[in-house]
Amino acid sequence: MINIKNLHKKFGKLTVLDGLDLNINKGGIFAVLGPNGSGKTTLIKCLLGMVVPNSGEILVNNKSVLKKWNYRNDINYLPQIANFPANLSVKELIAMVKNLRPKSSNEEELIQLFGLQNFLSKKLGNLSGGTKQKVNLVLTFMFDSELIILDEPTTGLDPIALIALKKRIRKEKEKGKTILITTHIMSVVEELADEIVFLLDGKIYFQGCVNTLKKQTNQTNLEHAIANLISKQYA
Repeated sequence: MINIKNLHKKFGKLTVLDGLDLNINKGGIFAVLGPNGSGKTTLIKCLLGMVVPNSGEILVNNKSVLKKWNYRNDINYLPQIANFPANLSVKELIAMVKNLRPKSSNEEELIQLFGLQNFLSKKLGNLSGGTKQKVNLVLTFMFDSELIILDEPTTGLDPIALIALKKRIRKEKEKGKTILITTHIMSVVEELADEIVFLLDGKIYFQGCVNTLKKQTNQTNLEHAIANLISKQYA
């Protein structure tokens, strides 16, 4: 579904993506991991067309997406930080996003799932960080798209909302969707991910299932396996 070939991106003298190659098949949950500054966010923004790479190729469903925008109608994206207009209410924001995107939506189901019924008339500027994240999740999942990108989706969520999120992610997987997740919460990765992609210094150092990485690094814990992978590269 996603084919990235020899992707390079610099910001000034800083190399963020350094000849990155990545293939992701359709269907399943893929966790994109790496320490801060590894290139995760830049990779996602290149895929979304928010950042233009210096060179390389990005194909989605065998079609180049560089300097195009139509393909984004089939992508749902949850940004790490939700910068909502503070003066809008939750229901006003949902209505605005629905008007901007020519697709049917299922926001009522998601409002129930994340327990937002009592917050619909409240101004976004008055909401807690966790409640804003729930609104962010409703906006992300309310359209039917084949590719879903979630950048740190668990931020600020209470245990009940986290259970609801994991339930929703599994439901989307059952529909044959492709889901990319960036997160620092390794328990979420172990529980959900079919495959992990580990970035370091703008390159991919591992792609495969969690158990394969554990065996490769001779570790029984995913956090220790990731730490082992990083230490080997900097040794």
